[in-house]
Amino acid sequence: MRTVLIVLFEGVQSLDVTGPLEVFNTANRWRVERDAAPGYAITTASLGGAAVRTTSGLGLLPDADLASVGDGPDLMVVPGGAGARRRDPDLVGWLRRNAPRARRLASVCTGAFLLAEAGLLTGRTVTTHWERCDDLAGQYPDVTVDPDPIFIKDGNLATSAGVTAGIDLALALVEDDLGRDAALAVARQLVVFLRRPGSQSQFSAQLSAQVAERQPLREVQQWICRSRPWPNGPACRRASSPAPSPPRPAFRPAGTSTWPGWRPRAATWRTPAGVSSRPPAPAATAPPRRCAAPSSAPSASARPSTAADSARPPQPAKNRQQQTGASC
Repeated sequence: MRTVLIVLFEGVQSLDVTGPLEVFNTANRWRVERDAAPGYAITTASLGGAAVRTTSGLGLLPDADLASVGDGPDLMVVPGGAGARRRDPDLVGWLRRNAPRARRLASVCTGAFLLAEAGLLTGRTVTTHWERCDDLAGQYPDVTVDPDPIFIKDGNLATSAGVTAGIDLALALVEDDLGRDAALAVARQLVVFLRRPGSQSQFSAQLSAQVAERQPLREVQQWICRSRPWPNGPACRRASSPAPSPPRPAFRPAGTSTWPGWRPRAATWRTPAGVSSRPPAPAATAPPRRCAAPSSAPSASARPSTAADSARPPQPAKNRQQQTGASC
């Protein structure tokens, strides 16, 4: 069973604590339901074992005093919050002495400031909340700060972006420890995405559920979320699949717009009376001249009338013109 220590302090961000805590605890329940031993033994601890108040006003009662924590845990999680940016000297000193004994060290959000102040990030590539990346880089020039990723793993060190990114990091650690099935089950139970890749931008609006079994297909899912447009050839090469035949050109009526969401709108017409949705009526014109029959053709009045003619209904003018061979 892996031991997890979550460090608490005054002014901690509550979700930085409870997010990873719920991930590890849900992984334990998932394993117990399958008659397996829990994967994690989780402990929260603060200096002196004192209760702490989070930035949102929530009170947290730790399990233990940091001074009484035994040998280095398998995973030490340092959350962020306003208290992390204050960098309590006693807490920084405890981290400087004890954090190197942890097999893996992780920070959530601005917890990276505490680790940097303790000298534990020198020469490492890290991330933090996008709003604090410039501050971290400016105050600790010996640390390489990447403001874009959701989380970064650098050896036995893992740092994550703000707040909910701690859940993404914890899911990645569960997948490393217990396998993909466990991480997927935890994500489903918590109704979160499994899982945003660490390289995904903190500002990404497209969050995809990574459920493909094959690693190449998972890479395609991640690549599609980051790429515009989406050509078939590169996607198929990433998935190790043959490229499809070129698509047939799509028919588009002349004059239509290609903008997404575009819809045709009825034309409007300006008239002296104002704006109308109907075109103006054409100006009055003289009636068309009726074509006359050729002089050589016998007129209808010149033919002798018969009883059959009197019984026949009168023919339209057009028909009479056709019968008489009239032309314009």
